[in-house]
Amino acid sequence: MSSSLWTATPPASRTPYAIPQLEGERLTIPGSKGTFRILASSKQTNGLMAVFQSGATLSDAPGFHYHNHAHDVFLVTKGYLKLWNGDKCRIMGPGDFAYVPPGVVHNPELLGPHTETFGVVTPGDWIDFFRYISEPYSGILVPEADDRDLKALLIPKVMAAKGQFDVVFQPNYVPPEVGEWDADDEKLPDAQEPVPFYLKANTGPRWMLGGVMSRPFITMKQCGVCAISSIESSNVYGAASSVLSRSMTFEKVDHCLAVMEGTLVVKLKGQSEEVFREGETVVIPAGQAFALEFRSKYVRIWSFTDGDGIESLIQSAGQAFSGVVLPETVEGLEVDEAKVKEVAGELSLTLQ
Repeated sequence: MSSSLWTATPPASRTPYAIPQLEGERLTIPGSKGTFRILASSKQTNGLMAVFQSGATLSDAPGFHYHNHAHDVFLVTKGYLKLWNGDKCRIMGPGDFAYVPPGVVHNPELLGPHTETFGVVTPGDWIDFFRYISEPYSGILVPEADDRDLKALLIPKVMAAKGQFDVVFQPNYVPPEVGEWDADDEKLPDAQEPVPFYLKANTGPRWMLGGVMSRPFITMKQCGVCAISSIESSNVYGAASSVLSRSMTFEKVDHCLAVMEGTLVVKLKGQSEEVFREGETVVIPAGQAFALEFRSKYVRIWSFTDGDGIESLIQSAGQAFSGVVLPETVEGLEVDEAKVKEVAGELSLTLQ
């Protein structure tokens, strides 16, 4: 981690950068026994989205609330999260996803014993609410020994800022009971407007473009503001099977790529290649040329974008895939170059 890309906190401008494991702009709400690690927000995405990790031990839920404008997502990586989302409530585990559109009452409760999640909020300025109610955190994982009275400290702050942030608390809300996961939680909704939904781990559609798989958690079709997908591949296939190994420039879309497993190499135009492993994140702004190389037997990254990015390229230029895991070979999954060129034009993507 010797290049200028690496930084413990996001830079103050829309430029490429890399965040080491468990770093970012680190905050804690007093008494919450939890942390927020902001990986990207308005300054890095031109106001379009904020991406963050949050971790906590067993703690109180913040309270039922909704946002007038902000879209909210929850993606669990460790532990368990109880989430009320509109007229449903689910206990979410690793790999489970939920989307909350504006106007929908929700409330997340971290069940522990140590829960970690990724979150995305659009527009990116909403994250200022976290900054307002929090204080800097300098520990390792989470402040488990912080026994301050959360509600006594938080409520006066929230009341003092009433109307300043897009958070509308609903103290008299009657929530739904916890329900079992069902068939509706295993597919992406096909609604004409954003609706709240859950997606159970390892369900939903899968797409292959050559030797690269995309498992979308949410696409622009569901929300109109962001897309999140698990991108998976293997060095067994060889670089020739991956369109993503070519130089790509998305003119309008920022990418935040978080490595979940394996080794990812990112090549930025004008800079040396960088190696990323589990827990590390790279943010690539719109207009920046980049290429990806999957350098281990299995590589899984989560892609967060504020528009149609690499996941849209895979879905639109690739083919639906019925398997649950990466195939042994990419025979029969050859890349249709004419289709790739057509889709690149639709996505304002320069592909070399």
